[in-house]
Formats: sequence, structure tokens, C-alpha cells
Amino acid sequence: MHLQGARAPCASGVHARPFIPSRRRWSGVSHALSEGFWPPRAACTLACVLRIAHELVEAMVAHARADHPDEACGLIAGPEGTGEPKRHIPMINAARSTTFYEFDSEEWKQVYDQMWDNDEEVVVTYHSHTHTEAYPSRSDAGIASQMGLPDAHYVLVTTKDPDIAEVRSFRIADEVITEEPIEVTGAPEAVQSYKFAHTPDSTVYDCH
Repeated sequence: MHLQGARAPCASGVHARPFIPSRRRWSGVSHALSEGFWPPRAACTLACVLRIAHELVEAMVAHARADHPDEACGLIAGPEGTGEPKRHIPMINAARSTTFYEFDSEEWKQVYDQMWDNDEEVVVTYHSHTHTEAYPSRSDAGIASQMGLPDAHYVLVTTKDPDIAEVRSFRIADEVITEEPIEVTGAPEAVQSYKFAHTPDSTVYDCH
């Protein structure tokens, strides 16, 4: 994954991935977007468990299914400083690939501008795997660490099974992957369509 058309040098000399800063933390984002560089990381505000409405899980799974056999990617935004996922933002996989994804820079800027106007921040970043399990690859971990969103929940959806989509959430910092539990909220009848594994924790979405 990378942000197509916009990369920024970081201290290590490699290219940093996109970062959505808080309105209060950094006021020069429009200039940064136009010049192609990104501000530093924000302080941790999110919980170490993903609490998410079933409608948002359904939306991520539906997006992954719709883009299959290509990988899907997107974000879930929430009110700044709350760590609460509220608004699903499906995005285009500019790579149109079955094995990797990349955000389009123009779409990313449009999404960011809307988040800025709404006082929102990235709570969840997600993508799908179409032929492998819902676990970050080594390149996924490296990309996540470079995105500049150390507090975000990284959700993976696998669509390799035509009937059952597995959904798992992770925290990734400095390329260290830590799986976290998912707590699904919503109507009882909808929650019943999710099954929780024991080791590791995961959520299975029953498509029937």
C-alpha cells in the first residue's frame, strides 16, 4: 500500500505514508498537503480494544466483497479525541491489485479535507486480503508503522472464503503487531451473526 502520487521523506530517508493530524495539534496541514510532507505523530488517545458498531463491520465486509478479487481499502473516522469509530469511508484501491493496495492522493486529500471540516480523525484503517488469512504481512506491518497513525486500529478482512469473511483487528507500532479483541455493538439479532475465536481473538462475519 502507498499513497499514489504523494510521498514524503522522513528522518530515516525512506518515504513516509499519509498522516491525518488533529486540527488542534497542527495548523499547517493544507500547506503540507500541497508541498508533499506530513506532520509528526499524535499522542495516543485510542483504547486497546476495538469497539465498533455491527453496521460498520458489515460496511467493511461489503466493501471487501464488492472489490474482490482486488484488495479493498478504506478508513473509519470518528470525532477527534474520542477514539470512537463512527463514519465509514470506502476508498479506491488505485493499484487495482489482488495482492496489494494504494490510496489515491487526490481522493485522500478530499477525504482529509472533509474530516478536517468535521473535526474528525482516523480511528480505523482497513484493507482486505483476498487469498490469505486476515493477518498483517511483513510489508503490511512496515507500511502501518510508516503511515504515522500509531494510535489507529488496523483491521483486516479476508475474502478468500466465498461464504465467511473473517475480520480481525491489530495495533501496529514500530512494525510490532499486537492483536486486539473486537467488541461488536448493535442490535442483538445482528450481533448474533458474529462468532468470536478464542486464540487469537477475531470476529467472523457470517454471510448467510
